[in-house]
Amino acid sequence: MNGHSYDVARQGYVNLLPGGSRPGTADTADMVAARESFLAAGHFSGLRDFVCDVAERAVARQGAGAEAGGRGQGEEGPPEGCLLEVGAGTGYYLAGVLDRLPRRLGIALDISKFAARRAARAHERLAAVVCDAWSTLPVADACALLILDIFAPRNAPEFRRALRPDGVLLVVTPSPRHLGELTAALGLLKVDERKPERLEFALAADFILLDRSEYEERLSLSPADAGALAAMGPSAHHVQAEEVAEHLAALGEVVEVTLSVVASTYVPKGT
Repeated sequence: MNGHSYDVARQGYVNLLPGGSRPGTADTADMVAARESFLAAGHFSGLRDFVCDVAERAVARQGAGAEAGGRGQGEEGPPEGCLLEVGAGTGYYLAGVLDRLPRRLGIALDISKFAARRAARAHERLAAVVCDAWSTLPVADACALLILDIFAPRNAPEFRRALRPDGVLLVVTPSPRHLGELTAALGLLKVDERKPERLEFALAADFILLDRSEYEERLSLSPADAGALAAMGPSAHHVQAEEVAEHLAALGEVVEVTLSVVASTYVPKGT
C-alpha cells in the first residue's frame, strides 16, 4: 500500500493502525471471548440467518449474484467484488454470508486486534484487518459488492467509495426493544429511540434506501449466557462484572431477553 509493506501477525490478521494510535473503545480480549462463547452456543443463529437472507436477496436484486460479476461460470478465480464487513468482530455474520455466496472473498475490518484474531479463523475465504472505521478504509475504490455494517460505525463517504456501482450496503441496528430486559435489570446502555432518524441523516448524502425489514425473537438464556451477552457489547466498558453477576443472580434460572433489530439495505446515489 503506497509503497509500504505490512506484516501479517502470527494469528493471521494484518494490523494497519498507524503506530502509536490508541484503540479507544475497541473490544477487549474479555469482550471478544464472551462474544465467541455466546455466539458459539447458537443464541444468535436466527439473527445470522436473517442477516444472510437479507444480504443474499439484496445482492440478487442488484443483478450481481454469487456467480455473476466479471468472470463466467467456468472461469478461474472469484467474480469481481468482495464482501466487506466493517466492525466485523469475530467475523460471525460475514462468515455466514460467505457460505451463501460461495465464490466470493471476504474482508473483516475491526479496530480490535483481539477480534481480528478470531475473525481470521472464521472462514477460509476471509481475511481480517485491524483498522479505524472512521478513517480511510484500507480497501480499493469500488472493490466491494456488499458492505455489512452490524451494530458498527457508519462512515458513509468511505462506504460509497468502496462499493461497486452495483453494490449494496446492509446496515443492521438495534431497535429500542433490543435487550430491553437486560438494559433495565443490569443498567446497560439504552438504544437511542432516534437511532433510525440519525441513521438516515448519516447516510442521506451518499445512499438511497432500498428496503427495510425487522427481526425479533425471544431468547431464554441461562444467567451465565445472559452475563456473556452483557459482557460482549459496548456496555462492558461502563458496568462492572461484579455488579452484573449480582443482578443476574436475582433474575432466576432462566432470563428472558428480547432480540430486536432492523436491517436496512442501501444503494449508492447516482447508480
